[in-house]
Amino acid sequence: MQSPAPLVIEIANESATLAFGGELAALLPPAAVVALIGPLGAGKTRLVQAVARASGVEDGVVASPTFVLIHEYQGRVPIFHFDAYRLRDEDEFMALGPEEYFSRNGWSFVEWADRVESALPSEHLAISIESLGPNVRRFSIRATGGERYEKIVEVLRARFAKGPASAQSAIKE
Repeated sequence: MQSPAPLVIEIANESATLAFGGELAALLPPAAVVALIGPLGAGKTRLVQAVARASGVEDGVVASPTFVLIHEYQGRVPIFHFDAYRLRDEDEFMALGPEEYFSRNGWSFVEWADRVESALPSEHLAISIESLGPNVRRFSIRATGGERYEKIVEVLRARFAKGPASAQSAIKE
C-alpha cells in the first residue's frame, strides 16, 4: 500500500534541513526504516545528521558510512546508518544483516536505498532528495507499505500544506 501521492517540499537552506530533521525525529516510530534516495551531494547524510542531532547525537559524530557501510549512533533512539553506494548487489547488502537492525528499537537510515530496494522491509518511509541549487533541496516523501508511515506523511503534509513559502516558515518554527 502506498500513499496516494508523495509529499514534495522545498527546503531553503541548511538551517531548514536541521529543522526538518527535528520534525522527522519527532514523528518516527520505534524500528523505523527510512530509505534515502538521491545523487551524490544531494543531502542524504546531511538529513541523517539533522535527525541524529534532534535525537541528541553530538554534532560532528555522524559521517557518511560509505567506507564503513554501517554506522551506529546513540541518541535518545539508536540510529543505524547504512550506505549501499559501494555494494555490488542486494546480496552484499543482506550480508550486512540489515534485518537485525530493522527489527531493533531504533531508526535505520539506508542511503542509496534504490540500489537495494527489494531488501528493504515492505513498510518504510522513502525520501528522495534533489538538489535545486547550492543550498536548496527538494524532498519527496512517500510512505510505502503501511499505515504507520502514511501517518507521518500526512502530519508533514498538514504542516506544509500551504506550499514552499509556508513550508519554509513552518520548518523554521
